[in-house]
Amino acid sequence: MATPATIAFKNHHLHNSKSFHLRSPSLNSLRLRRVFDLFDTNHDSVITVAEITRALSLLGLHTDTDASDLESIIKSYVRPGNSGLTYDDFVILHRSINDLFFGCVEEFGCKEEQDEADLTEAFKVFDENGDGFISATELQKVLGKLGFTEANEMGRVKMMISSVDVNHDGRVDFKEFKDMMRTLQ
Repeated sequence: MATPATIAFKNHHLHNSKSFHLRSPSLNSLRLRRVFDLFDTNHDSVITVAEITRALSLLGLHTDTDASDLESIIKSYVRPGNSGLTYDDFVILHRSINDLFFGCVEEFGCKEEQDEADLTEAFKVFDENGDGFISATELQKVLGKLGFTEANEMGRVKMMISSVDVNHDGRVDFKEFKDMMRTLQ
């Protein structure tokens, strides 16, 4: 259940920004560790409520709630006997915040949504004019920028297009691109 603190934080600071997501699990873990270490100002491997409050304040992420609400939220993730969040507790808190703000629980389709978003971004790289299709000319330009020798021969580029062009219109739409990428994976 969302508390007033989490709702206020969500409404005033994140605005469902997709940039908060880190797509690479190894980068996510590394960056999360760095954030933990920055919050852990006394370097005792535990983040206290005071350290989190101070860090949020320095980042300009003031919530519209009082300190007791924030303390209550954080303490719900602190294991009995600890004075604050260990790194493992911090990871669990981060996942909970991510799920709350972005509505995505990995076991229930989050990966598929992220894969779709990644494919859309990749498609946009090839679809230079934004018309929703990848033409042979667009593919040739991208291949050239990437240094592929196939870019030098339009015939080869057209063969690449025709190999995935299911509806035979001479260009690749997003569905054809998606099917091709999933086949390659």
